[in-house]
Amino acid sequence: MSITLPGPTLGVVGGGQLGRMLAEAASPLGVELIVLDPTPDPPAAPVVRDTIVADFDDPEGIDALAERVDALTFEIELADPDLLAEAAAKHDIPVHPDPDTLRTIQDKLVQKEALAEAGIPVPEFVGVATAEGLERVAEEFGGVMLKAREGGYDGRGNVPVEEPTDAADALAEVGGHAMAERLIPFERELAVMGVRGANGETRTYPVTETLHREEILRESMTPARAADPVVAEAESIARDVLEQLDGRGVFGIELFETPDGDILVNEIAPRPHNSGHWTIEGAATSQFENHARAVLGWPLGPTDLRTPAVTANVLGDVDEPRPATLRGVETVLDAPDADLHWYGKDEARPLRKMGHLTVTGDEGPQNGGDREALLAHARELRDALTFRE
Repeated sequence: MSITLPGPTLGVVGGGQLGRMLAEAASPLGVELIVLDPTPDPPAAPVVRDTIVADFDDPEGIDALAERVDALTFEIELADPDLLAEAAAKHDIPVHPDPDTLRTIQDKLVQKEALAEAGIPVPEFVGVATAEGLERVAEEFGGVMLKAREGGYDGRGNVPVEEPTDAADALAEVGGHAMAERLIPFERELAVMGVRGANGETRTYPVTETLHREEILRESMTPARAADPVVAEAESIARDVLEQLDGRGVFGIELFETPDGDILVNEIAPRPHNSGHWTIEGAATSQFENHARAVLGWPLGPTDLRTPAVTANVLGDVDEPRPATLRGVETVLDAPDADLHWYGKDEARPLRKMGHLTVTGDEGPQNGGDREALLAHARELRDALTFRE
């Protein structure tokens, strides 16, 4: 392959923070982005060439995007796989990851069935559509996590059901057709960012430990605080997952480590993921740069760890929506080992992801690469930030 600069233009369905960080990573490569988003001024707007304002399932909008770019991708699972495939074929451009992969992953039940059929270890699961059926499953499994089959993210669409009597309310909350998954008493949650490049090349980033509260990712820590055999198994299973996926790009693979040290696949995201934001400072090549490289068919960058890293999400600490003004920023800027990422959202909402900060272990004598110290330091810096007056 002969690559020249300026590079191609990449079309992205979705203009949120992932699109913003993808544009920031692609720019040094000579690659510009055009994004499609229903919001007139989405977070990606300040750093991309142009924004097409249209719904994710708008045929005319998708066609207009494809007409202006050299390749298509997406940063949100709400993208329509059929429209992406049709627009790519019409304009004779590649679209990655493959729309069939997106179609499979969009439906959590279909996703789990595909993984199980391929021999990938997953928690026990079953599709449910009635309260009576959910009651039986909850009783049989001794409690389940009920998941909306489509549309859930950041913990939305997930409802724990520990008692059969809670079934009807839980099913109504997720909107009917759902998947019930046996509740897993996991030791910790892990994630592996994997990338598929041209000619089937695959690479994985170091295993990350993800720390959630109220179903929302609060912090991630790399390397994970897991035993070497567990890390090796997580990496191996992540590579097995990548072999089951079609198309190029970055995939976020979320995992459970059980108390016995086994690894189970929780969910897959066919795009850069919050669990991989640490790669901007902590890896040789960020997940965003590698996503652009992969989609374009360019050589992948190395995924090696440069330095231990902890990322803390900056969430809306408000009770009601309000204009987004983040205070206490100087605390983070004064820290020599911290990097702040602002997502450019105009409105702070309760628990809405507004940005993140990453603390790395190569600066600051108080850290020295100690993950526990890095985690405490990241939390301290994050907790000094507020949207309250």
